[in-house]
Amino acid sequence: MFYQAQLDFLLQMLSNMHLHYSVFPVETPPLSDVDLHLRELLGITHDYPALETYFRQQMKDNTICHITDSFFCHYSCLLLPDLPEKTMLVVGPYVTELLTKPDLMQIIEKNGLPPQVFPSCEKYFFNVPYLSDHNTLTVLLNTFGAAIWGGMDHFTVDFLTDHVPEPQDSHTTHLSSEAETENTLFDMQALEQRYALENEFLHAVSQGLSHKARMLIGNATPAHTQNRSLDALSSLKYYLIVLNTLLRKAAENGSVHPLHIDQLSSDFAFKIDRCNSANAGQRLIQEMIHKYCLLVKNHSIKGYSLLVQKMITRIDSDLTADLSLSAMSVLLNVNASYLSNLFKKETGSTLTDYVNRKRIDHGILLLNSTTLQIQTIAQYCGIPDVNYFTKLFKRYIGKTPKEYRDAVMHPGR
Repeated sequence: MFYQAQLDFLLQMLSNMHLHYSVFPVETPPLSDVDLHLRELLGITHDYPALETYFRQQMKDNTICHITDSFFCHYSCLLLPDLPEKTMLVVGPYVTELLTKPDLMQIIEKNGLPPQVFPSCEKYFFNVPYLSDHNTLTVLLNTFGAAIWGGMDHFTVDFLTDHVPEPQDSHTTHLSSEAETENTLFDMQALEQRYALENEFLHAVSQGLSHKARMLIGNATPAHTQNRSLDALSSLKYYLIVLNTLLRKAAENGSVHPLHIDQLSSDFAFKIDRCNSANAGQRLIQEMIHKYCLLVKNHSIKGYSLLVQKMITRIDSDLTADLSLSAMSVLLNVNASYLSNLFKKETGSTLTDYVNRKRIDHGILLLNSTTLQIQTIAQYCGIPDVNYFTKLFKRYIGKTPKEYRDAVMHPGR
């Protein structure tokens, strides 16, 4: 198969996006696997033959079909060329809108199903991936299509909505004991998968790996938490509060001192309280992941001895304090020479150089984010003598504080 590498890459991308996919012969589609057993859970397995016929009819050469069924589940399908028998790739199910409890009730009513199936339906959609931006998948599949069919001009894209046959005579549906057993197994497996993914996500945060954490949380949204309220914004805020708590523990596991964690957590608690829209909530999720990972990268004291951990925490807690070697030795009741050698061995820097670097970094932050006078900034950095602060700043940055601020305010001059 001439496009094996491209197919492998596509399937890996889909896995990274936490999107389910199936590859199977068109003549024998295992549709209960394709829809992740939705119709089995709802007791409407008699709907599969019509669904199988529909999928087979839509599969055309050089065509990508984006299909939406009567349960608002989306599927993206195409026929793979250059194979001995007709083979279909189906991506899905996934949803492109956050479904609330009223939404699910309307879906059940539209499909003529009894209210008794609501718990099964809710648990199912609890585990269906949510794509906030369907364009990402579209671009990915279009790029793959261009690779296997010889360019963008050699295939078409169809969007089919509400054409999938709806369940027949489903108003008589009731769940059999077998279906209830299936539901229980489905719930257990889904819960195990969610906890495994959550643990992997938290481990990535504890290592400061922002890119991996973002990928793992990918499609995790308020729709993937049990809604505590019919109000979507309330559910979103609940999710943000839970996420903030989990990220706190992840940062703690990354050996960040509670001093830093508590400050960041409090800042996000304030932002969560003021969150007033779904878009703002989605942006806040990304900001929380980024900043907690950054916190771990900048403030993790993992790998240091207890004495050095205490020294670093003391420095980070108050740059205006007396952070000299003599003051540290008195504070920790340890010989100054021993403390100096230990700090240099573990950090690769002398205590004086480490403290100076921290103070200059803080000076850069204040120069970028405030209009404070340079003398005032020097004091906030723990260097009362502005002339010494200027000299030290130029030694580390190559510019005086005034030159640095002017360059930031007037770039290109």
